[in-house]
Amino acid sequence: MDDAERRADFTAYVRAREQALARLAYLLTGDRDAAEDVLQNALAKVYRHWDRVRAAELPDAYVRRIMVNESNSRWRGLLRRHESPSSHVLEVIDPPGVVGLDPTASIDLWRHVQGLPTQQRAAVVLRYYEDLTEAQTAEVLGCSVGTVKSHTSRAISALRTRMSEATA
Repeated sequence: MDDAERRADFTAYVRAREQALARLAYLLTGDRDAAEDVLQNALAKVYRHWDRVRAAELPDAYVRRIMVNESNSRWRGLLRRHESPSSHVLEVIDPPGVVGLDPTASIDLWRHVQGLPTQQRAAVVLRYYEDLTEAQTAEVLGCSVGTVKSHTSRAISALRTRMSEATA
């Protein structure tokens, strides 16, 4: 495959998946600007290795993994500069809805998801917003299925507590 074909193939992939990838970046970061940075950096890395990604059985899994790593790297960078996510105003525009939950409760739930530690938030986003299996989530996060279960369990427990406190 020559460079023009490679570029066209990559462009076609990005155009076909851009909405889903942008949504995942937003769900991982909780901030539109940060999501754009994560997505742009991830796609730059994907392009450098496009031949390998394209040949993979599940290219989306490879891309998700890069996006999670980018999001985690960004988070670590904030911590190194002694900033915290609470020092930034995180604006929720069009938060993801939850089937069977009224819109107000869905927005409240999303705000609580944003407050979870990064690994727990990533596990919840991949499992419930991206609808991946535990095994797929473990592959993306680079951990065991047991770790995914642990992160998810802790996250759901924290969300239940926070939601019950918010309604009390």
